[in-house]
Amino acid sequence: MSFHDDESSDVGPSGQSRLESFLFSCELSSKVPFYTFQGDEEEDLEHFLELRTACLGNGAKEESNVVEVTAMNHQGKTISVPIANLHIKCLPMVSLGEFELKAPVTIRLKAGTGPVSVSGLHLIATQVEDSDLSEEEDEEEEEEEEELPAIKPAKKKQKQ
Repeated sequence: MSFHDDESSDVGPSGQSRLESFLFSCELSSKVPFYTFQGDEEEDLEHFLELRTACLGNGAKEESNVVEVTAMNHQGKTISVPIANLHIKCLPMVSLGEFELKAPVTIRLKAGTGPVSVSGLHLIATQVEDSDLSEEEDEEEEEEEEELPAIKPAKKKQKQ
């Protein structure tokens, strides 16, 4: 699943940023207790992970399942933070809103045996030059014009 955001944000005098979004999901359990999300090493791409939900899966036991994320803070230091404490009887699923982290991010099942599904969006920010952006906008406008059918007036029924 992919879509382009209509909104572009300024990233500086050299150009703008385009944001692409892809569905993300991983399952944590006692067999696979962590997942590390990393982006490509390309210079002009920035990868983000936007976590949306954490949910207990089929076969979860009556125990606390603590999900923790490890990522960089604003000072460049790695920190770990618990983001969910799930229990099958009282809190089998939690909405994380739009919890956005810059890659690399490690999601870990700190306590419990799971399974816990963590889902969200993989966001890729690409720097776009002004000339590229205007060409793409022109192409989008042309596509929109081609897709719209001509509007014809309704025919009136004649009385007989």
